[in-house]
Amino acid sequence: MIGLNLCPFAKSVHVKGQVHYAVSDARYADELLADLVQQLQALQASASAARDTTLLMAPYCLDDFLDFNDFLGQADKALSRLGLDGVLQIASLHPRYQFAGTEVDDVSNFTNRSPYPTLHLLREQSIDRAVAAFPNAEAIFEVNMDTMERLGAAGWADLNVGASVDPEKSEASE
Repeated sequence: MIGLNLCPFAKSVHVKGQVHYAVSDARYADELLADLVQQLQALQASASAARDTTLLMAPYCLDDFLDFNDFLGQADKALSRLGLDGVLQIASLHPRYQFAGTEVDDVSNFTNRSPYPTLHLLREQSIDRAVAAFPNAEAIFEVNMDTMERLGAAGWADLNVGASVDPEKSEASE
């Protein structure tokens, strides 16, 4: 993410030590939801100078991307129940992330892939500040897609940061 500058805002909070990394032991979606609520509350209660963002990783559940995608609806409802709409937002990363309208092994999907299902909790104020300071912030998505397409599957594999093709597809072809 930082090395390829896929998120031009990530390096700053990383360098300042403002990213909180949480690993959930959840085996089921309801357990992950409880961990999510706890992390949302903790982020809201923390000063942004100390904790600007949280990555909640779930290595033991929601391995299936469609199940994870369905879970995001529950995550958004929890955000609303806590009264944090417009204060925090939840972005998603997954080992098998797939944008609508793409093939599973399309290299553009790798902009949102991660080693484990991950919920990225962000402060809306921080996003607003970053976008205001970054010219053409709306073009980040397209720039990321171009970066990944130039890199290609072989270039991604050379980075050794994650699977270069969908693991289920690879197993099926063996």
